[in-house]
Amino acid sequence: MTNLHSARERLEALPSIQFGHLPSPIDELSRLRDAIGMKARLFAKRDDAIPFGFGGNKVRKLTLVAAEALEKGADALITCGGVQSNHCRATAAVAAQLGLACHVVANGAKPDRPTGNAFLIETYGAQVTYVSSRPERAPMMNQIAAMLRSSGGNPFIIPLGASTPRGAMAIARGVGEMVAQGTMPDVIIHATSSGGTQSGLIAGCALYSPATRVIGISADDPAHEIRDVVLRLVGGIEHALGLSTGSLGGPARCEVDDTFVGSGYGLPSDESTVAQQLAARFEAVLTDHWYTAKALAGLIHRARSGEFDSVNSVLFWHSGGQPGAIV
Repeated sequence: MTNLHSARERLEALPSIQFGHLPSPIDELSRLRDAIGMKARLFAKRDDAIPFGFGGNKVRKLTLVAAEALEKGADALITCGGVQSNHCRATAAVAAQLGLACHVVANGAKPDRPTGNAFLIETYGAQVTYVSSRPERAPMMNQIAAMLRSSGGNPFIIPLGASTPRGAMAIARGVGEMVAQGTMPDVIIHATSSGGTQSGLIAGCALYSPATRVIGISADDPAHEIRDVVLRLVGGIEHALGLSTGSLGGPARCEVDDTFVGSGYGLPSDESTVAQQLAARFEAVLTDHWYTAKALAGLIHRARSGEFDSVNSVLFWHSGGQPGAIV
């Protein structure tokens, strides 16, 4: 029999660095629930309210990933993302607090006047290199790393979204945090893209809240592409925790909905705009335009279609991104 208890102990024993204050709160969104005609109780896990670097699930991931970087003697962090990347903003904040250099590779045009996350990334002291497309990001990170090593540095590359098994395990620990707060929802809905959050939620629910269903709403990529990444990361978590392949039930638990992508990453849709406005006007909860708002749009659509009529509670894992609300 799979020893999930031992796996939980290994997970909880991983070296970590506390950024801000955890646990993040869980709020009941009763006014939003009534506004969308939802029968189940509606909760939000407020990772957007983590009080470090403007918060978000990327800060949670970096509690483990930054500890790994320090274990390896890193003196610089290198990562990548879009111009308005929440992950790049969080990485720059972490580097500033730890006294590390930070290099960000951003795909997109350099803004004439940085706003939102782009402004914060520069404010935290990161050096930003702009490339024209996503495929150019990884080669440029490697190029920067080679340059730093040639000068005697010891850089640590953090992949897109900190979506590594170590980063995902920080999200799994977040599920344990949620359960310790007394919440075991029937369904968790969240925004998914680089796969780290979804793989962490799947692993965390398998370990701490096995009856909970996890639904990822894609902000950009096709469902099959995200699913492939998520399952690879779940496999990496199993290996890291000493579990046999398939112990965490990844294939059965991995649900990805790509019907709310709209025109793609960084671009709002009509549905995400409405969802953003509803959350703000009924709960004073802010999302960005194109990531968390798309997940909320997916939740609202499913609630209005009656999908959650037979369950007791649904939790929206708010992964942050509020600086994007003012871009």
